[in-house]
Amino acid sequence: MNDKTPIPSDEELTAFIDGELDPADHTRIAQAVRGNPQAAERLAFLKRADRLPLRESFASLLDEAPSRDLEGMLAAIPRQDAAEPKNVARRGFVTAIAASVAAGIVVDRAWMRFAEPSAVGESAEWRDAVAQYMALYTAETLGAARPGREAAAAQLAIVNERLGLSLTPEAIALPGSEFRHAQILAYDDRPLAQILYVDPEGRPLALCIFASGTAAASIASERRYALDIAFWSNGRHAAMLIGHLPADDIRDLAESVSRRITA
Repeated sequence: MNDKTPIPSDEELTAFIDGELDPADHTRIAQAVRGNPQAAERLAFLKRADRLPLRESFASLLDEAPSRDLEGMLAAIPRQDAAEPKNVARRGFVTAIAASVAAGIVVDRAWMRFAEPSAVGESAEWRDAVAQYMALYTAETLGAARPGREAAAAQLAIVNERLGLSLTPEAIALPGSEFRHAQILAYDDRPLAQILYVDPEGRPLALCIFASGTAAASIASERRYALDIAFWSNGRHAAMLIGHLPADDIRDLAESVSRRITA
């Protein structure tokens, strides 16, 4: 890969961000981003749009907008087919927004998710960041070395100190999967623990714990970037288990480990 790697369209990059590509397209976009600095810069730009605090600014502009003209413009837009996924229409809209940004008009992409039931909150944002990261992992990423209990305990001690937990190698054990490494990352300037395993099929699996004030919530499931996720919160920490195992297996493991890692 080099600088001549084609740059994906804004619509493709937005679908990549939203985790709505099939595995082949996701791999293609990930390779393009790694192989072309311009593609990587464009992806970073579109991601930053999620955090632009411009809702209030645009609210004032809408108050001043000529409502009759806007209604006429909206009426001229072809009706979305009922079978078309909402996010497909949103991606086309975001592509138009990106073109407007190039002309000097900035719009908050997160605000424009009006077609979805609710805005993406902090919980979904950190999970999405982790899922994007995990989608790039392979078995080779984790290596073949299996740390002994003493090494594992030492790594977990750092996690415990940063997150106020009391994890042990036994508490984080996942049946059938091999522990490989525990490390501290950061999201939004807060510590995020990533505990990595190799699942029974030799694929990456991760238990992630984030210092979040998200309200307590029982285990729920979702799928991002071709990875299955089970996530929950106890009011002090948010956690997720993410990997290539079937969704039911991920959830069963999450139910087991969630009871053992409670602070």
